[in-house]
Amino acid sequence: MSTSTVTAQQTQRSFLLAGEEQIQSAANDTQFQSVARGNRNGTLKLRGIPTFSDPLEKRKWMKEHMAAAFRYFGKMGYAEGVSGHISMRDPVLKDHFWMNPFAKHFSTIKASDLVLVDSDGYVTEGGAQLPINEAGFMIHSEIHKARPDVVAAAHTHGVYGKTWSAFGKPIEMLTQDACNFYGRLGVYDDHGGVALSQEEGKQIAEALGKDNIACILQNHGLLTVGRTVDEAAILYSMLDNACHSQLMAEAAAANGIPKRVINNEVAQYTADFAQNPHNLYTEFQPEFDLVVEESNGRVFQ
Repeated sequence: MSTSTVTAQQTQRSFLLAGEEQIQSAANDTQFQSVARGNRNGTLKLRGIPTFSDPLEKRKWMKEHMAAAFRYFGKMGYAEGVSGHISMRDPVLKDHFWMNPFAKHFSTIKASDLVLVDSDGYVTEGGAQLPINEAGFMIHSEIHKARPDVVAAAHTHGVYGKTWSAFGKPIEMLTQDACNFYGRLGVYDDHGGVALSQEEGKQIAEALGKDNIACILQNHGLLTVGRTVDEAAILYSMLDNACHSQLMAEAAAANGIPKRVINNEVAQYTADFAQNPHNLYTEFQPEFDLVVEESNGRVFQ
């Protein structure tokens, strides 16, 4: 067996050890399959997260979905100047990750615009040769160090999320959609200004915790993570919408209309289905398809 073949097999094995094998295949995930109904003989199934034997093909697919996530964020109004970033762990170089270039509008990002940075946050070959947001690196690098299960992390300054963050507390289980975050939402109840220090990034990673899927950053905004970039993106939208609902409910409650919070048992039951990685990946696919259609495929370029 040639050295190149051994190296390729080692690379593939390392890729599989990056956490993907911990996610049960979509076809065999009975919980995921139970959310939809197929044909009588049970052969029509939900697809869920695809699998790849070639890390380079995986990288290409991931970059396309990352670019689509940015365009979706642009449509949702999450872009604000140079603020906001998504990071994504590279499946080939495990200590590298992809980020958006500095000062490029989310709505214009293509796969070829994404920047590959090393573990020290410096731009490397293999991606666009453009600078990245320093604060973005400080936040995301510490998250990827602390959470090897996290493939992607998203943070922007969406209006509803950053407004609710001023209270420094989690959302309540006011709606079925809010239950998507039940038991897995952290709060960073401090604010050290623009995250230009490694210490601030470490504190945010600690507030996110060992298995949370989202964190509210006091006086700052929202942070979500996922086993796919699709998951991180849709979770961000879901949490921003939940913050919007919470703000409206608080306004109504201030005028004497009582709130009714979903009880813990029901919230947990809902979360058990909603937090499935295949489900959260699938939640984003209608938006992905729409972005591809609206961009005439330019997002893949």
